[in-house]
Amino acid sequence: MKNPAMVLPDAMKGIQGIYQAAYRGGVSPRILELVHLRASQINGCSACVFAGVQGAKKHGETDERLHAVAAWREAPCFTDEERAALELTEAATRIADRSGKAVPDPVWDAAADHFDEEQLAAIILMIGLTNFFNRINTTIEEPAGTAW
Repeated sequence: MKNPAMVLPDAMKGIQGIYQAAYRGGVSPRILELVHLRASQINGCSACVFAGVQGAKKHGETDERLHAVAAWREAPCFTDEERAALELTEAATRIADRSGKAVPDPVWDAAADHFDEEQLAAIILMIGLTNFFNRINTTIEEPAGTAW
């Protein structure tokens, strides 16, 4: 089937509005692209991983860092700010993998140490929107290189 957001054009308008708002939230586009890529890796969405790598490169990301996103905890090339965003991404994406709080207090506190409320809103919207994209694309088996 065609992508549901293309089948129902009004859906795409809303999606684009959220995406644009996230990019106007004061967070570096490179960080937002890392967030998108990490959530897509976790969810196994090849279309979004492909698009995430392309988007990150457009914002100046290097191959070295892109190859390390899946193992960001062990990779020395990420800043504390990026690590906080990636850890928040993992917690908010893997909410079914734990009992208790979806985002543990230490994860939230680390993110809040680096980002103000508007920036946190942008990151959370990007996480949610990416998970939304991932679910659509994996459901319809969207091939890599063709997403939206």
